[in-house]
Amino acid sequence: MKPKSKILIIAGSDSSGGAGIQADIKTVTALGGYAMTAVTAITAQNTTGVNSVISINPIEIEKQILFTCKDIKPNGVKIGMLHSSQVIQSVLKALKKVKTSKIVLDPVMVAKGGTRLINKSAIKVLKKKLIKEIYLITPNIPEAEILTNTKIKNLKDMIRAGNILLQLGAKNVLVKGGHKKTKYIEDILLNRKEVKIFKNKKINTRNTHGTGCALSSAITTFLSCGKPLKKSCELGIKYVNQAIGSNLNYGKGHGPINHLNSILIDKKFR
Repeated sequence: MKPKSKILIIAGSDSSGGAGIQADIKTVTALGGYAMTAVTAITAQNTTGVNSVISINPIEIEKQILFTCKDIKPNGVKIGMLHSSQVIQSVLKALKKVKTSKIVLDPVMVAKGGTRLINKSAIKVLKKKLIKEIYLITPNIPEAEILTNTKIKNLKDMIRAGNILLQLGAKNVLVKGGHKKTKYIEDILLNRKEVKIFKNKKINTRNTHGTGCALSSAITTFLSCGKPLKKSCELGIKYVNQAIGSNLNYGKGHGPINHLNSILIDKKFR
């Protein structure tokens, strides 16, 4: 099998492999894409939480993006952890030279264990500059609350928050409803033309580490292969739900999902 598209991932590293760049690479590969990376930070973490975060120099992040894309042009870009305003500025500068339209931003702000992964000045730059340059932003409820300064308790609040992000310059918004304590998860895709609700039964498990990373990477992969936005979101959500349903149960905390759930291994490799 040859890769169908090339994806550049700009994100932080997760030493436990459940989230961040490691989860992104697994997802892109499992869905038939070729993954390239620009590492923004190195974290020491496991399923119980984050022990430390080491930032990569913004100049080096820019170099990773430009030198990689000069040789292999990406069909899509997935952006994850951008912890400082300097990092966001360097990523913006580089992406203007890369000129790729299919850019998906997962606004990573807080780790599963509660560790904050972005500072306040970075959030301001994200809202003022970065959000206008990307094709899709995929906040979960806590992230959408921070970005819009609103409280989200129900579907109506999710739609309102999505519309605020559109007013800030976002082209498309997918507000993820996984944090709501309901039997069904409702994810809402909004743009200036329509509102689409994806409704799926909630899987009761604590093994959901890195679901946001996997979803944004899955959507980017489908988009980069030429699928429409709505279909890309639908297929991305389906992939993540199946990955959660595998319930790997690795580690003592919030365990990872099964990124390999989409792969059928050829008999000669078994």
